[in-house]
Amino acid sequence: MNTPSVRMIASWNGLRAVAVAAEGLASGAPLLDALVKGVETVEDDPDELSVGYGGLPNEDGIVELDAAVMHGPTHRAGAVAGVRGVRHVSRLALEVLRRTDHTLLVGEGALKFARALGFPEESLLTDRSRKAWLDWKAELSTRDGWLSEAERRGLAPGAFGTARWAGSTDPARSSAVPGPGDSSTPPSAPFTYGTVHLSALDGAGEVSCLTSTSGLSYKIAGRVGDSPVVGAGLYADNAVGSAGATGRGEAVLQVCGAHAAVTRMGAGDSPTEACLWVLRHIADRTREKRLLDGNGRPAFNVTLYALRKDGAMGSASMHEGYEHVVLDERGARREPCAFLFERPRGV
Repeated sequence: MNTPSVRMIASWNGLRAVAVAAEGLASGAPLLDALVKGVETVEDDPDELSVGYGGLPNEDGIVELDAAVMHGPTHRAGAVAGVRGVRHVSRLALEVLRRTDHTLLVGEGALKFARALGFPEESLLTDRSRKAWLDWKAELSTRDGWLSEAERRGLAPGAFGTARWAGSTDPARSSAVPGPGDSSTPPSAPFTYGTVHLSALDGAGEVSCLTSTSGLSYKIAGRVGDSPVVGAGLYADNAVGSAGATGRGEAVLQVCGAHAAVTRMGAGDSPTEACLWVLRHIADRTREKRLLDGNGRPAFNVTLYALRKDGAMGSASMHEGYEHVVLDERGARREPCAFLFERPRGV
């Protein structure tokens, strides 16, 4: 089997990240260092509301960041969660991998670790993200992490049907996920489950991956999704390949999504088939009415990204109309995701 020189797959917001990472590899940087350098371009982007500087805050107006890296050759990972005031959490996660015998540091402990290494501290709210939070508060929104009595009893649609479909190419869905019985009305305050994921295969045939996110917008303080959890938001097996996820983190956590995708590739699935298998598993296990649309389908999105050891790549979303980024010998570009559920025609 001939191993291709470099292959990368990323979430829809990773176009610049893969280009910068490829430049780093070409200049001789180690794979994970190159990936981190690429993702730092997303963490630095104030217009990216789901990652790093300018990411949407928790319900208290504080930005909390999560990130993880996994190194295929050593099968080791480093991760941080609930980090406040440190922008480049993907690099902080890499330092956890390299400097400690641990995998995951959280909250105040992760911040103390960052301070010990000299990471700069700053406010991560921008004028735009602060305005979004204030607008959300002004709406007295139900789009938060708290469930009403009716939602807990399954008598009312839940909050999660109204989150932004980050990565959707469908103009009608670029602002919001339709809630049950509602396919078009976006919230006035921005809202996102978005994350940046990047998986890569280098010229030596080694795989690694990372994720970085500000997590669910307006979340309960301390909430952690799938992104920094090894086996959920990302996973790399140097003998098989790598995978990652974006979207509703709770759904991915509950099925160990990235690990499941890599396991399916190891059993013979193509990358796209592996992603679709995980999505079907999530859809089958989503049974609470508050999380379902009028047709009994998940009212949220999840997108999986997978890269196989031989260089094959694939991605799939729960719903139609999403994109991912790939890099191969033709360069970096966006491509449509496969999908599990078609959008109802005429909606």
